[in-house]
Amino acid sequence: MRNMSFSLTTQQCREMTKDVTRRLGWAILKPGDHFQAVEKGMGLKKGEKVVRLHECVCISNTSEPLADIIRRPIRAGRSECEREGFPEMTPEEFVTMFCTHNKVEPEGIIQRIEFAYVTER
Repeated sequence: MRNMSFSLTTQQCREMTKDVTRRLGWAILKPGDHFQAVEKGMGLKKGEKVVRLHECVCISNTSEPLADIIRRPIRAGRSECEREGFPEMTPEEFVTMFCTHNKVEPEGIIQRIEFAYVTER
């Protein structure tokens, strides 16, 4: 099972309030695939260990321009920013933050991954 880092949204993942993530790469993840949510996956210092948060299962994985979050109609219920773990952000603020952290342009193609937490085996 592959590890997926949630370093920017560790608390949201711990609380299981985040159920959508946007990623560069990860196109090979298919609905039904399981992955391990971890606190930090890269840049571990000597002696540090991976901290596991939750086992998750992919619900859907689609390729889309990052800026689609701005063009997406606001749906009843939780907004995309809230589902991403950033309820205080507007879609424009989210795109700016994502671009800054990932060095990608707003029209860059990313993966929008919807997932669920596996609570029992």
